[in-house]
Amino acid sequence: MNIDPEKLPSIAKRLEDIIENCAANERDNETLLKEVCETYRESAKNLLHYSTFRTYDLRSIQKKLKRLGLSRFANAEGNILGSLTNAHNLIRLMGQPSKEYPLPALGIGQGKKKLRKHTNALFPTPKKSRRVRIMVTQPTESAHDYNKVLEMVKNGMNCARINCAHDNPDIWKAIADNVRKASAECGTDVKIAMDLAGPKIRTGFLGLGPKVLKFKPKRSVLGIVETPAQIRLVPEDNKSIDPTAIPIASDWLSLLRVGDKFILKDTRGKKRKLVVHKLEEGKALLHCKRTVYLETGTRLQPQRESIPVGVIGELPVTDKFIELHTGNLLAVTANEKQGKLPQFNEEGKQIHVGSIPCLPSKVVSKAKKGEPILFDDGKIEGVITEVRKDHFMVRIVKAKENGARLKAEKGINFPTLDMGLSGLTDKDREDLKFVAKYADIVNFSFVNTAEDVDELLDQLEQLGSRDKVSVILKIETRFAYRNLVKILLAAMKTQFIGVMIARGDLALEVGWKNMGKVQEEILSFCSAAHIPVVWATQVLEGLAKSGLPSRSEITDITSSLRAECVMLNKGPYINEAIVLLDEMLRGMEKLHSKKEGMWPKIDWL
Repeated sequence: MNIDPEKLPSIAKRLEDIIENCAANERDNETLLKEVCETYRESAKNLLHYSTFRTYDLRSIQKKLKRLGLSRFANAEGNILGSLTNAHNLIRLMGQPSKEYPLPALGIGQGKKKLRKHTNALFPTPKKSRRVRIMVTQPTESAHDYNKVLEMVKNGMNCARINCAHDNPDIWKAIADNVRKASAECGTDVKIAMDLAGPKIRTGFLGLGPKVLKFKPKRSVLGIVETPAQIRLVPEDNKSIDPTAIPIASDWLSLLRVGDKFILKDTRGKKRKLVVHKLEEGKALLHCKRTVYLETGTRLQPQRESIPVGVIGELPVTDKFIELHTGNLLAVTANEKQGKLPQFNEEGKQIHVGSIPCLPSKVVSKAKKGEPILFDDGKIEGVITEVRKDHFMVRIVKAKENGARLKAEKGINFPTLDMGLSGLTDKDREDLKFVAKYADIVNFSFVNTAEDVDELLDQLEQLGSRDKVSVILKIETRFAYRNLVKILLAAMKTQFIGVMIARGDLALEVGWKNMGKVQEEILSFCSAAHIPVVWATQVLEGLAKSGLPSRSEITDITSSLRAECVMLNKGPYINEAIVLLDEMLRGMEKLHSKKEGMWPKIDWL
C-alpha cells in the first residue's frame, strides 16, 4: 500500500519536531555532557536524543514509514538521531520541500559497534563462538572446592559473581583466588564481579537454633543417587573456611583408613552409615548414600575395633524461623535485637503473635495501614493492618499451603511505598575496600538516584580505583527505573559500566503485570546508551537447583539473547546449567540478533 503524497508533509513535520527537540535536549544538558568521560560522550548524547524520541508516541508514523520502505526505528536506539535524520532527508528527496539536516556523528549501525566495544571492555570475549557472556554466582563451596570452580570455567563461565551480602572476606578472597587460578589454568580471562549488599530492607535476628548440619546425596531426576553426600572431617583446631566442615579430634582422625565404616543415629534417630572415601593432610572425606543430619555431640561408632568412638565437635548454630500460614498475624518491629516465635495451642491455632525485626529499624515508622508487604522475594504476601510507634502488624494473605518459613536476612518489599533508603551503607563502604583490591567489577545494588552513583564513584576515587574497577548498576527498584536516564548519565563519568536487570526485586517493586514492559524499556534505553545489559534472576534456576529445567526457563533463554550477559544463580547442578546455557546461546545466536520494537510514548510508572 502506498502513502498518499498529501500525507508526506505531516510525516516530515513530525520528524522535524523530533529532530529539533533532540538537539534542544542536547543543548540543555551541555554542562552534564562535559562531565561524561570521553569514552561515553557520543553515547550520552544518543541517550538524551533517545529519551526525547520516546516522549512521542511513534507507532502510527512507524507504520507509515514502513509503507514507504523507510526505517521505522524498530531497532534504531543505538543511533536514533542518525535514523531520524536519514528518514527525514529521504522524504525530502521524494519531493517534499523541507529543511535538510546534516547527518550526525553516529550514523546507521554505529550504535551497535559502540555497544560491542563497550561490552568487550566490561567482559572478556568468550573463547567459544558466543556473543552473550555467562556470569555465575559463586557458592561458599567455591572457596574450598577448586575443581568445582575449574569446571565452571571450562564449561563457559566468563564472569564469577561474589555476593558481599553473604559469607565473609576470608571466603571471598579464597573464591577470588580459585577463580584466578582456574582462569590461568584454562588460558582464558574470567572477570570477578562483587555485589555490594546495598540498603535492602531485610528481616532481622530470630534467635539461635540447634547446632546441626544437613548433608544429602546428589540424585538424578529419577531419584537415583549419582553422588553420595560429601562429609568433610577436619581437626577441631583447624580454622576451616568451609562452614560445612565437621570438627573432630585430630588424634582420632589420624587413626582412620580409607574404607573405614561408621554407624550413627542422626538428629531424627535415623540409622546411617558413613564410609571413609579419602584421607588428605590430616583431613577425611566421608560418603553417605542417604540424607543425614549431624549435630554437636553425634557419636560415630566404628566397625573396626581398634578405633574408639568419634564425637563430633562444636558446629555452627542454625537460625530459627517463623512458620507462617495464610490468615496468621505477624508483628514487624523496630527492635533490632531479636524477634519472638509465635505460639500455638493444641489445635494449631495461633494464640501469641510472632514478631520479626525490620532492618533498618527506621523503615517501621514509614509503614502505612492497608498497604501491601512482601517477604522473601514475594514468597509470602501480607497487608499492613495496624501501625504503631515501634511496630506494625501484618496479616498474611498468601503463603505456601503447608506454611512458609520466614528466616532472618530475607528481603522485605513495600511495592507502593517510598521508604527513603538510598546510597551506600556503612557495610558497603567497608566491603568496597575489599572489592577495590580483589575484583574487576562492582555490582551496585539498590541504586536509586544519580546521587547514589556519584557517591559510589567518589568512594572509588578515594580508594584509587575509579576507572580501574568497572561498575554494573543493578536496577531493582521502581525509583531506579524512573531515574534510569539520570543514573546512566551519572555512571558515564567513569568507565566501564553495565546494567543488571535484577528481575526478582524489580518485579515485586513494579508489579508482575508491568515487569515485561519495564524489562523491555530498560533494554531499549541501555541500547541507546550503548551499555551492556546483564539478564539476571532465576535463569535456569530449576536446573541449577534440582537438575531439571522447566519449559518456561528454556523459553527465557531465548529472551536473554537481547542482553549481553546472562547471570546464573548457584545450585548443586550449576555446572549442568552452565553447559546447557552455553549450548543454547551458541545455537540461538545464529537465529537472533537483539530485538525490534514498536515505540509508544514512554511510561515511567
